[in-house]
Amino acid sequence: MSFRIRGLSPTLFAPWFGLSDEALAGLGVRRIRVEEPYSAPCRISLRDAAPGETVLLASYPHQPALTPFRQSGPIFVRESQDPAFDEADVVPDAFMRRTLSARAYDREGLMVDGELVEGADVAPLIESWLARQEVDVVHLHYARRGCYAGLARRD
Repeated sequence: MSFRIRGLSPTLFAPWFGLSDEALAGLGVRRIRVEEPYSAPCRISLRDAAPGETVLLASYPHQPALTPFRQSGPIFVRESQDPAFDEADVVPDAFMRRTLSARAYDREGLMVDGELVEGADVAPLIESWLARQEVDVVHLHYARRGCYAGLARRD
């Protein structure tokens, strides 16, 4: 089963990029300078921000369905003009180097399966879940801190 992973659209966050730290704080968003490599995976490009770059740390409603599985979670977005990741049958580098919590959801937003998996091994899991008729999307989270990483759909 072919799958597609897309990063979040940069247009969702573009209004924040020019705001002051104080204005961002009023929105519950923080501007952070990245200090360590591989510590701030961007949800637009699905690449890690490099030390010295700035990122915005915000809460994102990644599972907005009105069910018991409704969720929002922390994400990083780089303050750059990178396009959103959009590839079929490709697992982004930021996913490959981390342990992921994978969660399969049906069309109503109810979780039908879940698994911890190494990023390098996630593609076969995504393919097998999306081959199941009841699975609509697969959400991926970084297992260590629980941050939302992205989602996979049928291509």
